[in-house]
Amino acid sequence: MSTRHITLTLCLLLLAAAPLAAISQAALLFLSFEPGGRANAMGRAYSAIADDAFGMWWNPGATAFNRKGQIALNHVPWLQGSGIDDMYYEYLGWNQFFEGIGNMNAHIVLLDAGTQEQTSIDGNYEGTFHTLDIAGVVGYGYEVIPAKLGLGANFKLIYSYLAPGTGHTETEGKAFSFGFDIGAKYLDLANIEGLDLALVMQNFGPDVTFVDRDQADPQPFTMRLGAAYEILNNPMGKLIVSAEASKILANSDPLFERIITGWNYMDEAIYGAGAEYVYLDLISLRGGFFHDGSGKITGPSFGVGIQYTFDQRYKLTADFAMVPGGELVDFNKVFSLGIEY
Repeated sequence: MSTRHITLTLCLLLLAAAPLAAISQAALLFLSFEPGGRANAMGRAYSAIADDAFGMWWNPGATAFNRKGQIALNHVPWLQGSGIDDMYYEYLGWNQFFEGIGNMNAHIVLLDAGTQEQTSIDGNYEGTFHTLDIAGVVGYGYEVIPAKLGLGANFKLIYSYLAPGTGHTETEGKAFSFGFDIGAKYLDLANIEGLDLALVMQNFGPDVTFVDRDQADPQPFTMRLGAAYEILNNPMGKLIVSAEASKILANSDPLFERIITGWNYMDEAIYGAGAEYVYLDLISLRGGFFHDGSGKITGPSFGVGIQYTFDQRYKLTADFAMVPGGELVDFNKVFSLGIEY
C-alpha cells in the first residue's frame, strides 16, 4: 500500500495506544506518553511532585528544587498481551544542580513501534521496515523565589519515521520538528506546608508534516495543572497525595490561537489522582486512578518501589507500575530505575 495508507494505519494504532482523547488531531503522540513507574502508579498525577530524573518531562519548573545529581531510565513493553509484542517506550534522563546556576538536565524518549511489512499497491511483498519516534530534550530550572517558586523550560528536537515511500508516492513518511515545554512549581501554597502546585505547558511547537504539507498535523500541545500534599513525614514513614488535570489543545487553528480555542470539548480533559506511602525510606506502596473518558481509558493504577541509600550519598531506586491500557489491553506495565548521587 502507499505511504499515505501506511501512515494512516500507524497513526490510528498510536491513537488507540495513547492516553489521549479519541478525537484528538495531534501527531507525534509519543510525546504525551508519561514516563516513570512512580508517576504511573500514582494515577499519572505527578507534575506537582517531579523530584527525580523523570521530573524534567513532567514539569521543568520542578527541577529547580532538585539539589542532587539524578539519572533515571524507563522501559514499557507497550500493549503486550494484545497481540503486539515488539512495541516499546523507553526513557533516559539526567539532571544536575549547579550552585548559583540552577538545574541543568537532559532526556531522551523513544517509541519503538517495531517491524512492519511493506507491500506494493498491487499487494506484493516488498520487505520490511522499522517504525520509530525519538526526541532529544535539554532543559533548565531555576528558583526564581527561593524555597517558593521554580520556573523551567525544555527545548526538544523530534524525529519520526513511519514508513518508506512506495506506490504512487516516493516520499518517505518521516518528519523532523522541534518544540518547547514551560513549567512552574509553587511550594507551600497559601502558606500550607507541604501543599505544592504545578502548571505546565508541553509540546508547544509547529505543525508536523510527514508526506503532504497541506495535511500537516499539530503536536500534542498540552496544559497540565497539578497539586500535591505531603500529609505525613516522620522517620517511620511518609505519605503524599496528588491530583492532576490535563488537556490537549490540538485543533486546526494557528498555534497561538489554540491557547484559547483548544479548550473546546472539555470532555477530552484527562484526570488523575494518586497516593504514595514510603515506609522507613525503603519500601513504597502506591495507588491511583486515571480517567480519560474520550479515549476510553479509565481505571485504577498501582505499583511498588524499593530504594536503598548507601555511603550516605548514593540512592538507588527501582519502581514497577501497572496502569490501565484502554480497549486493547487491560494494563500496561512500567519498569523504571534511578540513582541519586
